[in-house]
Amino acid sequence: MSTTEKLIKISDAHIQNVFGQYDVYMKKIERNLHVSMVFRDDMLKVIGEETYVNKAVDVITQLLVLSERGNTITEQNVDYALSLCESEHTSDIVELDKSIICHTVQGKAVTPKTIGQQRYVQQMKDNMIVFGVGPAGTGKTYLAMAMAITAFKNNEVNRIILTRPAIEAGEKLGFLPGDLQSKVDPYLRPLYDALYQIMGAETFQKNMEKGLIEVAPLAYMRGRTLDNAFVVLDEAQNTTPAQMKMFLTRIGFGSKAVITGDLTQKDLAPDAKSGLEIALKVLSNLEGIGISMLNSSDVVRHPLVQQIVKAYENYEKKQANRAKRSSTKR
Repeated sequence: MSTTEKLIKISDAHIQNVFGQYDVYMKKIERNLHVSMVFRDDMLKVIGEETYVNKAVDVITQLLVLSERGNTITEQNVDYALSLCESEHTSDIVELDKSIICHTVQGKAVTPKTIGQQRYVQQMKDNMIVFGVGPAGTGKTYLAMAMAITAFKNNEVNRIILTRPAIEAGEKLGFLPGDLQSKVDPYLRPLYDALYQIMGAETFQKNMEKGLIEVAPLAYMRGRTLDNAFVVLDEAQNTTPAQMKMFLTRIGFGSKAVITGDLTQKDLAPDAKSGLEIALKVLSNLEGIGISMLNSSDVVRHPLVQQIVKAYENYEKKQANRAKRSSTKR
């Protein structure tokens, strides 16, 4: 096979960001795309088979554009750019970076990091009710919170209501000391964390005191009508069918609701049905309801988390196939 080479100019200001510590990002691109690279006098030479060289140049160019826009390049950026180029996908991470939802209190832009997340954000813009379903680390809750805060700041809604079922994650915590708020706070901590990061603790507290932001267990939603609000139901896989129906029928005029959950991490009793699972079947064809199914390729935490999620997905598929085969034999 004939080899070819291409040159990319990278200024000193972006070398460390694009190359990674000890050139770890470039080494990963070399391994995945079977190319070799030489950097000299602000010029990066990429050598290899033409198809792979073009892909490598495309990935590096995307990382360079992100760096020039002020982003800190992460391993997740590199992995996702590589996965897109290897799947011959038409989108790239540069396009994703343009979709800014809001900024954190530190000024960092909150954007979708994957194509799946971009579809999820668009569905939240287009629909009254959206289901965001996927494994841990896919940004389901964080992006929903970002959209809620943006709608609140833009006066599209009058308040934000955040809720989740108060169920222990696979263990009994027993008696919790303190008043009612102290008892439910541990279950709602992930929602507080996202609010603090995007809105800031001081602004959050002020709006909480005014009643403009409410964080409460799902049981508190019964009997209410939620008008002109952005409502987020988190950990919805732990709702019962009755709870899910109760929540969905609370939504009033001028409101939006986002329901997030991970069907692989249910903490209900083994014989109990998940309200999220049933809602996805019952409501899949209704206009005004969006369903966004995220998967392991949308995980934006440490790359090892993505591998863990993928390994569990493969394991569960094998278990399901075995169960299907054994039932067929009977």
